[in-house]
Amino acid sequence: MRDYMATKQATKKAPAKKTTSKSVATKKSAATRKVATAKKPEGMKSFRVYKSDVPFTSLKPTRQTFYWIIIIGLITVAQLLILKIQLDIMELTQPIYM
Repeated sequence: MRDYMATKQATKKAPAKKTTSKSVATKKSAATRKVATAKKPEGMKSFRVYKSDVPFTSLKPTRQTFYWIIIIGLITVAQLLILKIQLDIMELTQPIYM
């Protein structure tokens, strides 16, 4: 048992001496004030799950809402033009069949 304790005491290491480095004089800048900034939203990345802050059932219009309204308007106008052209063709060809 004494051998074990003797070896344990012998294996203790002396604390390492800390080396000091010469410090370089630094310029003190004017005191800056930290402003709390809002957390930036995560950017969308490929193959990553994107957490949206806006709930799906929100009635608040977004930029995409206006894009969809414009697209639906263009589609409706195109369909009305096609319908008008079809009706004009029908009026032109109706006397031929009578």
